[in-house]
Amino acid sequence: MAQSTLWWLLAGAAVALELVSGTIYLLLTAVAFAAAAVAAHLGAALPVQLVVAAVVGVGTVGAWYLKQRARPAGPPPQASPDMNLDIGERVQVDAWLADGTALVRHRGAQWTAVLRAGGRGQPGAHRVVELQGNRLVLEPL
Repeated sequence: MAQSTLWWLLAGAAVALELVSGTIYLLLTAVAFAAAAVAAHLGAALPVQLVVAAVVGVGTVGAWYLKQRARPAGPPPQASPDMNLDIGERVQVDAWLADGTALVRHRGAQWTAVLRAGGRGQPGAHRVVELQGNRLVLEPL
């Protein structure tokens, strides 16, 4: 069996494992194996193929790491609309209590709500910006 065939089989196995595990790093390893297979097709010796696989593997993983590091951090989980579907919903506050909380109806249940830091407690329409435990954090609209 040709060396390039072995590299292609390794690349295919890495892609199959990536589909099962869902990690990007196996896909980047498959790219490295494919680069080694191309080097084998071009007639490179086994040590050169190994160096090509190593350089491409480290390069792709390093580039992915730098790309992820440069990405701005998202909101914390309690304030992320991707993690909590209540974020961004509108609620009606009838009155604020003396302790700075309000009771609001949301999704058919009564919730305790607090105002986001720096806000003024006035009745009216508010938007959910965060969840702190079982309390809704609101900001006025």
